[in-house]
Amino acid sequence: MSDADQYLVHEEPFYQSIANEVELYEAAYQERLPVMVKGPTGCGKSRFVEYMAWKLKKPLITVACNEDMTASDLVGRYLLDAGGTRWLDGPLTVAARIGAICYLDEVVEARQDTTVVIHPLTDHRRTLPLDKKGELVKAHEDFQLVISYNPGYQSLMKDLKQSTKQRFSGLNFDYAAGTAEAEIIAKETGCAEDVAAKLVKVGATARNLKGHGLDEGISTRLLVYAARLIKQGINPTQACRMALVAPITDDNDIAVTLKHSIDAVFG
Repeated sequence: MSDADQYLVHEEPFYQSIANEVELYEAAYQERLPVMVKGPTGCGKSRFVEYMAWKLKKPLITVACNEDMTASDLVGRYLLDAGGTRWLDGPLTVAARIGAICYLDEVVEARQDTTVVIHPLTDHRRTLPLDKKGELVKAHEDFQLVISYNPGYQSLMKDLKQSTKQRFSGLNFDYAAGTAEAEIIAKETGCAEDVAAKLVKVGATARNLKGHGLDEGISTRLLVYAARLIKQGINPTQACRMALVAPITDDNDIAVTLKHSIDAVFG
């Protein structure tokens, strides 16, 4: 097995296209344009990138960004072992070498001084300087950089610099419209279509509360969790409380409002 083969997505991930995002991404990949995927939590951003890697038959290396991530975590570092020191490539460097799609998930979580290291890979240079090693990595012709983030969590402390944003093409994601979201839930879980439609109604109620007590509405991901619990024989109201209420709020008044909505839909 080659280095690239271990990162291939061998089984087709379930993804239901909403508009022409698949066609747009394919065009961007053909030009090796960096892509920025924006949208709320749990709306299918990561699943979409995984699906596109499968469809294009390209290896995928995913990095879950966090506030403690350093540039060395991305590009690599020297490690001590019995023989002295050895260099270990980071995931970004591995992707650049083997021609993988490198997906930086929730990139705004990383420190701004860390994300600067991606700049030379996102313009005509397509290079990655390894300063500590004294090497300049020229990206493989198949390499592509993809980042994602949730614009709803932007702040002065957590946002991408314009100098970074304007290096990417962009795709805007959102939760699917009612009928389409119900179809996604039913196909993803195998639950009954009427159950999926009821879950979407509950989700819509919660999303209307965003900014009025909720920081974020119920995601499609959580609706899928609820459907899976219902498939296991759990009472729908109990499944919804477990999957749709407890994870998103600790506020008793908001929780009561959501529970009333669940009872009204499934009662």
